[in-house]
Amino acid sequence: MHTHFMPERVMAKVWAYFDAAGPLVGREWPITYRYEEKDRLAVLRGFGVRAFTSMIYPHKAGMARWLNGWAADFAARTPDCLRTATFFPEDGAAAYVRDELAGGARIFKAHVQVGGYDPADERLDEVWGLIEDAGVPVVTHCGSGPAPGKHTGPEPIARVLARHPRLRLVVAHLGMPEYTDFLDLAERYEHVHLDTTMTFTDFAERTAPFPRQERGRLAGLGDRILFGSDFPNIPYGYAHALESLTRLELGDDWLRGVCHGNAARLLGR
Repeated sequence: MHTHFMPERVMAKVWAYFDAAGPLVGREWPITYRYEEKDRLAVLRGFGVRAFTSMIYPHKAGMARWLNGWAADFAARTPDCLRTATFFPEDGAAAYVRDELAGGARIFKAHVQVGGYDPADERLDEVWGLIEDAGVPVVTHCGSGPAPGKHTGPEPIARVLARHPRLRLVVAHLGMPEYTDFLDLAERYEHVHLDTTMTFTDFAERTAPFPRQERGRLAGLGDRILFGSDFPNIPYGYAHALESLTRLELGDDWLRGVCHGNAARLLGR
């Protein structure tokens, strides 16, 4: 549900950011799968992944439309990649989101932290409405991990959900570190999902441990929890993310849903 393929020069900048351990990250973050695109695709398929995304996100105005064009081309030449799109609070955002939906976008990505914008910005109200009406999921990094941003945390995205309660919002990283607050939102809004990206891994547990007392709520929301990996930009092996889910001991049916069935249903596959 949460994998990254980007234009080469954008991916290089992302890797350079993590190589420097970034001012927001503050710790070593080696990129485990620093391969050429074709090799990354081969590795991901080798893990048994049947479909994946090309999560893209802009950090400034005028960038989203270009990223969307690249992602559409990537999906066209990569049949197992779901066509992914993004947006930014700017004039014309609703128009290009409408075009992406008409062109076959299957999933959107919004990164509140990197973009530095308020998701409840009025320039995005029509965008959220279009995505809501289309029933297309939007994976949104709105939690405050690995470091807080001006508009991260549950309150800004809760204002979006109050206006668009049918929005198929997928909260990236289970809302790390505000896990409890985002579980509350998922229980309040029936179309809110959460992806497991990086959560429960040894790397994440050192700085943002998932509250043990909340594990039962993961079981209760089992049909709306989705596996995310952040491949290739992870500082550990892909299998470790899967092993971390098995350590929760929530059962094989829960794992099947999280690793396959829930996303297949959400995406209509």
